[in-house]
Amino acid sequence: MSDIHIYAVIIGSEILNRKRVDKHFDFLSSELEKVGHFLFASFIIKDDAQLIKEIYTLVKNDAKAIMFSFGGIGSTPDDLTRELSAEIFTNSMMLRNKQFERDIIERIGERAYPHPIKMSDLPRDAKLLHNPINNMSGYHLDAKYFFMPGFPEMAQPMMLSIIKEFLPPSIKLYTKSFIADTGEGILIELMKDVPKEIELSSLPMMNNSNPKVEFSLTYNDKAELNTHFKKFTDFLDAKEINYRLL
Repeated sequence: MSDIHIYAVIIGSEILNRKRVDKHFDFLSSELEKVGHFLFASFIIKDDAQLIKEIYTLVKNDAKAIMFSFGGIGSTPDDLTRELSAEIFTNSMMLRNKQFERDIIERIGERAYPHPIKMSDLPRDAKLLHNPINNMSGYHLDAKYFFMPGFPEMAQPMMLSIIKEFLPPSIKLYTKSFIADTGEGILIELMKDVPKEIELSSLPMMNNSNPKVEFSLTYNDKAELNTHFKKFTDFLDAKEINYRLL
């Protein structure tokens, strides 16, 4: 239903080994929902070069992709994002971003050498993303692939700017839902007749060992949505199965 597929790629072995708690997913998904967008996929991955390349390649191969990538843009040996994003998205071409170079020197002076200054080596054609906390920038490629620090305090204001400046207007969606006193199996044949462009959700539940199902349809055409949803409520009525509209 959406013209874009929004990916979150959260890079950090420290999240997987529970040394840090991820704060990117909840914030991003919540802020996207406020403007009518939703995540297509989310990955939490370790600082592993091959894995990062495979995820970036998956995203690159999706023509509808917009990616929010978090972590790995620093200057320590485990910071792999700048080099790998260059390899996947710009055929390994990296250039020194002069503005970022000046920002680093202005902030930390001689301590910029020999390592922190390397943060200004970015993929070819990268554009800076302002970091309002300390002016140590993130960057984006083609206004589609966005690379931010792993620190939530820095990444969150950057996310808000990206959502405001770069995301296209969302498509208005409508949802119809019910909870029925039945298992979902009885509805499967009807589900098969729902057009693929209509998003279908069926969540089985139990209440004191009694099966229930929470069912919903989502689509951008309200009239067509109502037509297909009514097939389910008519079926439940005919079978005298209790249900509650949500």
